[in-house]
Amino acid sequence: MRLAIISDTHLSAGLAAQEGRRRLPDGTLDRLRDADAILHAGDLMTAAVLDDLLALGPPVHAVHGNADDAAVRARLPAVLELELGAVKLAMTHNGGPADGRLARMRKKFPDADALVFGHSHIPLHEVSEDGAFQIFNPGSAADRRREPRHTMGEAVITEAAMAFRHVELD
Repeated sequence: MRLAIISDTHLSAGLAAQEGRRRLPDGTLDRLRDADAILHAGDLMTAAVLDDLLALGPPVHAVHGNADDAAVRARLPAVLELELGAVKLAMTHNGGPADGRLARMRKKFPDADALVFGHSHIPLHEVSEDGAFQIFNPGSAADRRREPRHTMGEAVITEAAMAFRHVELD
């Protein structure tokens, strides 16, 4: 199973919109369409973005973020725990402070194999020392802030393992 992972799109008019400098780089929508499932870790902004994601075809698993409007908050949970194949995955928007995050999230989601989160717009992938838990932030495909590139994530699930990678989009 191949997952396309995005967060912090911050597009109010929909996925195809260009809002000032903010837009999805070429190829992003194709990567989302070609996935077996899409994960969005919050800050979609409006229901138009959520509806556009749902229209792409693959199942969408998403949480709301701090910048999402009331319509998005009404449709999406703040925290989501799901099983994809044999992998247990947790999602939330804000993973909290960087210091101690991996241990803190492992304690908060003891049954999960991995946590996907957003909020910082900073791509991150950390694995626990025993290899049993991972945290992954895809960065932002549309609002890179101080990061050098727009990014998203991809993950491949095989048997009982999940392998994450970042994809540079510019």
